Amino acid sequence: MGIPTNHKAILLATFIAFGNAYGIAGFLFGYDIGVISGCLIMEDFVRRFGEIGSDGVAVLSPGRQSIITSLLSAGTFVGALGQAFTSDRFGRRGSILIWSGIFTAGTVIQTGTVDSIVQITIGRFIAGLGVGALSAIVPLYNGETAPKAMRGMLLVLYQLQIIIGIFLSYIIEIGTHHIEGSASWRIPVGLQMLWGLALLSGIFFLPESPRHLLGTGREEEARQVVATLNSLPEDDPAVTEIIEELEYGIRAENEGGKATWMECFSQRNLLWKRTINGMMLQFIQQLNGQNFYYYYGDTFFKSANTPLDAYDIQAILGGVSVVGTIPALYLIEAWGRRKSLLTGSIMEAICAIVAGLVGHYTLAPPNTPTDQLTTRNKQGGSVLIAFAVLHVFSFSIFWGPTPWVYLGESFPLRVRPKAIALGSATNWIWNFLLSFFAPRIANDIGPLILLIFFGMLVFGFFYVWLFIPETKGLSLEEVDEMYRSGVKPWNSPNWRPSEKHIHDHYGKSKAVTEVREVREKSDGDSV
Repeated sequence: MGIPTNHKAILLATFIAFGNAYGIAGFLFGYDIGVISGCLIMEDFVRRFGEIGSDGVAVLSPGRQSIITSLLSAGTFVGALGQAFTSDRFGRRGSILIWSGIFTAGTVIQTGTVDSIVQITIGRFIAGLGVGALSAIVPLYNGETAPKAMRGMLLVLYQLQIIIGIFLSYIIEIGTHHIEGSASWRIPVGLQMLWGLALLSGIFFLPESPRHLLGTGREEEARQVVATLNSLPEDDPAVTEIIEELEYGIRAENEGGKATWMECFSQRNLLWKRTINGMMLQFIQQLNGQNFYYYYGDTFFKSANTPLDAYDIQAILGGVSVVGTIPALYLIEAWGRRKSLLTGSIMEAICAIVAGLVGHYTLAPPNTPTDQLTTRNKQGGSVLIAFAVLHVFSFSIFWGPTPWVYLGESFPLRVRPKAIALGSATNWIWNFLLSFFAPRIANDIGPLILLIFFGMLVFGFFYVWLFIPETKGLSLEEVDEMYRSGVKPWNSPNWRPSEKHIHDHYGKSKAVTEVREVREKSDGDSV
């Protein structure tokens, strides 16, 4: 098969790298996390959307912080479900166009806000609709359209997107937060319109998913797309083989009728256990503590009273996250899923408990003048920040990518879209709950909120040890066999399938042959 090096394939890779995300809504969502984190402590933003305190100074209360921050997450949850009504009716390409437009409209509403907290929260909710929908549609488009020779590269880009989005937003806000007036926050918020417009314009140069085209009876168009993306002529045998494989996959999914949501919780091959495991890993991931730093790091670190600017600290966190993702690309295969999750739980738990206790016992009370800080206060702030950086770095290596990888390789084809949707929905709902309640809790107990994340990481360690088997290197059929065999999760790294499942290849070849025969018979009948 030819290697896709033409401009169409490169454009596809660039678009997907820019637009999608693995579970957590890619570059768009990552950028928004960083932007809102910085806006919460900008003087002009606080003056416009805060409340006037008893001293006559505007204050952005924890309640308002949570509402402004969490409404985007609420929108993502609704959007992730809503895209199901558009992706089949309008196609993947058309659906991306619709939801990109909705996202862009949301950013326009936010940027145009003068001083109405209602308007900015509605704008964030509308933008969240687009982000949530794209988080489901674009990976689907990726899997159905990307040439095989490029999928490895796209998986690498997948994990980096949200981190790059966060990091870029921090860098932009370092440059804008000193600007007087609304430009300090309107510029970084308004730049999201460019990202949305890039998606809107880019999709016009990209093809529809060949799988969707085949599913709607447009075989010639599907053949043209496959040939173009793989740099091959339409009559190349490799193109025919790909088309037949896609038709086989469509037939396999439709056998026995459409899969139901309840099938994800059926006893067959212990699907219920696998679905719950996928949802639990997403739940634990959201309560690792890293998103608390991403959302409210500026506000939180400001209380550490260190010489470093809060924006500089956030930029350091973003840069560390990007760097931490690089070894993850190797370790997730070299160490496997279980070892990565267990190691991450231990490392992050240590960071959380040290930062929480040091912050609680050594930091000065909020708003303490800098000239009144003791050496103990300053040292405590430095230690808190150091362990926060280590916490985020550890997350980027282990708990950031691994739950999503596990989710993608644990289910048979028939129920995979619905099972992954359940895991993604779990991620979004807990992201919303975290962003809504975290500032209120932190306002009451300060750095001790990190002990909540410590407890969740301890729970996560034991959950992984007791319930999460190793799936590295196993085919979907071998994962089925492993669950049926009843192997204990702690013994699963040494488990080997009873056979090499050569019938899988044979069965698939036979099915593809049947597809070819049916198509040839149909062609003959039509002559």
